Amino acid sequence: MKLVIERAVLLKALGPIQSVVERRGTIPILANVRLDADKGGLNLTATDMDIAVVQKVAAEVSERGATTVPAHMLYEIVRKLPDGSNIQLNKPEKDAKMTIVAGQSKFSLAALPVDDFPVMAEGDLAHTFSITPSECKALLEKTRFAISTEETRYYLNDL
Repeated sequence: MKLVIERAVLLKALGPIQSVVERRGTIPILANVRLDADKGGLNLTATDMDIAVVQKVAAEVSERGATTVPAHMLYEIVRKLPDGSNIQLNKPEKDAKMTIVAGQSKFSLAALPVDDFPVMAEGDLAHTFSITPSECKALLEKTRFAISTEETRYYLNDL
C-alpha cells in the first residue's frame, strides 16, 4: 500500500474514527484502524464490536493495499504534523510496519494483519428513517436527566 493524502483530510477522517476505538481493550486488533487503499481513495474503518465507523477520503493511491495500525497513535502523529503538509503512507506487502512521511518527519507504526480485523455484518434493515439535527437534539435533551455521574460506569457518563 502506498498513497499520499493531505493532512487536513486525514485528520478530519481520523477524528470520529479514534473516538470509537478503545484505549485499553483486551483485544489488540480493536485498538487499530483498518486502512484500505484503492483507486477510489482511502477507506478507514474502526469498531468496538458494538458499532463501526467507516470514512472514505480522497487520496492519491499509487499502490493498492490494506493494513491496520494503532488508531490513537496515528491520530496523534497526524495532529502534530504541520498544517498543509502532504502525508505519505507506505506499507510494503511483506513488512509488518507502516511508515508515515511528511516533510522531514518519518514515523513507523506496527501493523497487525488485516485478516484479524473484525467485519461488522451489514444486513438488510427492515426499517429506515430520517431525522433533522434539531429533532435529534431535542430527543437527546429529553434523556439528559438519565446520564450517570459514576466514574466506574464511564460509558453512561456525559461526554
